[in-house]
Amino acid sequence: MNPVRIKICGLTRAEDIRVAIACGADALGFVMWAGSGRAIDADGLAMLSATVSPFLTRVGLFVDPSVADVEACLPYLDLLQFHGDEPADFCARFDKPWIKAVRMRDDIDLQAVAETYSGAGALLLDAFRPGVPGGTGETFDWRRIPDSLAKPVILAGGLTPDNVADAITRVRPYAVDVSGGVESRKGIKDPLRIRAFCERVQATNAALSPTPSDASSFTTNSSTAN
Repeated sequence: MNPVRIKICGLTRAEDIRVAIACGADALGFVMWAGSGRAIDADGLAMLSATVSPFLTRVGLFVDPSVADVEACLPYLDLLQFHGDEPADFCARFDKPWIKAVRMRDDIDLQAVAETYSGAGALLLDAFRPGVPGGTGETFDWRRIPDSLAKPVILAGGLTPDNVADAITRVRPYAVDVSGGVESRKGIKDPLRIRAFCERVQATNAALSPTPSDASSFTTNSSTAN
């Protein structure tokens, strides 16, 4: 199993970014939707983006934005995340890698979504609450995720230091995404919770990775079979 990556989302302060980086986050998320309590504007994004170390992915979260809204942020982002009802051709028009968030309502067909958004790098799966595009702090039934989904899964929705190991073990996602689960209050991250979350992910990755003896056994068995 490849190591599960970590995305810390809803960042609003440089000090929280520094903690996330120090704890091993792979991606940092910035909410560019004014309806969120974690929202920042393009000027705030420019300032925070400048504090991000090289080789980390800066992700901008949008909800049914205008073309101008996205274009104002492009110089400061590496990846676009669309959380609204954006059609696939809109998501793909900005010459940046992008992912599509999917709220797990009862009638969702993830295979059909993966086909519709075939240009997405991954599907981010979040809990569904009517009228709320994300950030609910709620989980959904992870058993609803098909094993054969054609897109990598980024698991979101109610993840915390207490349940992320179980989530990884059950779902085996490409990445996990956390926001409220590592906060002291909305938009303000708790350094201890960020550290605990990252440590749980890293420990679970280590536990699920093959040991050197396992890898050696596999190689020997494969060679014998040939």
